[in-house]
Amino acid sequence: MKLLDSIQSPSQLKNFNRHELKQLSSELREFILNSVSKTGGHLSSNLGTVELTVALHYVFNTPKDRLVWDVGHQSYPHKILTGRKELMPTLRKVDGLSGFPSREESEYDAFGTAHSSTSISAVLGMAVGAKVTRENIGENRRRHIAVIGDGAMSAGMAFEALNNAGNGNKDLDLLVILNDNEMSISPPVGALSSYLARLLTGKIYSRAREFSKQFLSVMPPVLEMAKKLEGGAKGLLTPSTLFEEFGFNYFGPVNGHDLDAMIPALQNLRALKGPQFLHVVTRKGQGYGKAEKDPILYHGPGSFDPKVGVLPSKIPKKTTYSKVFGDWLCDVASKDSEVVGITPAMREGSGMLKFANLFPDRYFDVGIAEQHAVTFAAGLACEGLKPVVAIYSTFLQRAYDQLIHDVALQKLHVVFAIDRAGLVGADGATHVGAYDFSYLRCIPNMIVMTPKDELECSRMLTTALECDGPVAVRYPRGSGPGTPLDGDALKPIEVGKAEKCMDFVHDKTGLIAEKQSRVALLAFGSMVQPCLEVGKLLNATVVNMRFVKPIDLNMLKRVAENHGILVTVEEHVKMGGAGSACMEALSNVNFPDADAPKFLHLGLPDKNIDHGDCDTLLKREGLDPFGIKQSVEKFVKEITKN
Repeated sequence: MKLLDSIQSPSQLKNFNRHELKQLSSELREFILNSVSKTGGHLSSNLGTVELTVALHYVFNTPKDRLVWDVGHQSYPHKILTGRKELMPTLRKVDGLSGFPSREESEYDAFGTAHSSTSISAVLGMAVGAKVTRENIGENRRRHIAVIGDGAMSAGMAFEALNNAGNGNKDLDLLVILNDNEMSISPPVGALSSYLARLLTGKIYSRAREFSKQFLSVMPPVLEMAKKLEGGAKGLLTPSTLFEEFGFNYFGPVNGHDLDAMIPALQNLRALKGPQFLHVVTRKGQGYGKAEKDPILYHGPGSFDPKVGVLPSKIPKKTTYSKVFGDWLCDVASKDSEVVGITPAMREGSGMLKFANLFPDRYFDVGIAEQHAVTFAAGLACEGLKPVVAIYSTFLQRAYDQLIHDVALQKLHVVFAIDRAGLVGADGATHVGAYDFSYLRCIPNMIVMTPKDELECSRMLTTALECDGPVAVRYPRGSGPGTPLDGDALKPIEVGKAEKCMDFVHDKTGLIAEKQSRVALLAFGSMVQPCLEVGKLLNATVVNMRFVKPIDLNMLKRVAENHGILVTVEEHVKMGGAGSACMEALSNVNFPDADAPKFLHLGLPDKNIDHGDCDTLLKREGLDPFGIKQSVEKFVKEITKN
């Protein structure tokens, strides 16, 4: 029987010796590889944190001790060791295991994560909470651990939390672990650095250090000199200066794959009070050669054969919206030297790899720093450049103040290419892009477009580039209906102009029905295609609204004059969305009471939409063709009955 099969709770790890823990780590890594190769999911990052996870659960007493994984891409070993091994086949599927830590899923998930750089703030709040409620006294002492990657550490929020944590909080039980898996900060890890880590976390060093501080406190000049000497000596050996200045005791770097180094270091740190900082070096894809060689390819693969690896699909795929954007950006940049591209650490996901290679001097990856990305773009716009910010809908939320204050208020021309709008599938509620219509259309000077297909996406991006002020083009994850790009791909469209795609059919005697029962489907973006299917079945008018702001009021008036029922359909929350925009626009139009149209809003409900494939989720919420048709028929029946 494998050791991993016997684990139902992380407390069982404490019964294992060091040799057994190493065997367990090997079994855990093998299980993750085999499991994720079947379900898809984040692989490289999870293979890289196996030993770190084992060591943390061996040393600390979770869930009493709070353990928070920043972002959560690396939390699969944690899930498996905390009683969710048998649920791994359901990973990221409808009603299955989440791909990220979730408080609703397990008591061992102390904090829900998925967006980066939140862990230190959350853990600091927990540590202060324990202090205020006096839960950290004596035997009830509770530890608080944040595990954050080197990429997430670059974000401003992480440094805000470090600054707050180290400021007068010497009595808090707080440990920040920097999981450095790019080796971008540390020197190579070897026997010397492991020895230093054990030495610096040991009781002798810590006691001597505190004694020296107390002894020299009566001689301030000598104490200040001693601090400088200590900092200088440590700085020669470790990259500690920055974190020490924040008020943390820095230790490391430690080889994160060496349990003989990790466990003693964590045991020593567990005994210390005050803010502690441990620098751990790991390798993405550790133990699986293909992932070690190409951690980006294996960051979030679909299903594959571990023996063969990820292979290019033999089935021709439809062009994704991300690729449409990437190709468009290269096309316009080749003709206009003022076009520049910006991404907050989403080069591959946003389709900017080609642009980065062709125009390296005009490509800017600012790291996981969405706020900075937007204001940086504003600065570029001030100098007459044409910045295009490629960003996921869920991540633009993090830069909302900058969008309002630094861009829109100053009427600066910045193009926002908003990817992953609407439902996003396996990433679930934390990444759903279902709020951007609401939070964008209320901003003065903002233009918001949403394309029905790939060709219209390219044309809208061109339109955005030719506009003044801030403009957003919002498109979904994955591919569209397969509309080919033709010679009009770089041809702009008229701002604020909708298009009628389908009109209801007249019979020989005139209109097929009284106005009150005629239906017009006002569709936005990804909902145009399913509405066209429904329009054929119900003999309804279908309008591709195109613009959420400005709304085409003339089109709305014309449709309202000839239809008794207006149905807005959007892959977005109904509250404050595109349907609300239509109703607001028509609220100022004076219709005779008998001719006033009835409204039906179809969209996402006022609840979180969890992970699963998009088609299933849309069907659940009634936004597939059958669901739209059923909702319209029910509404028409109720109207005509009354």
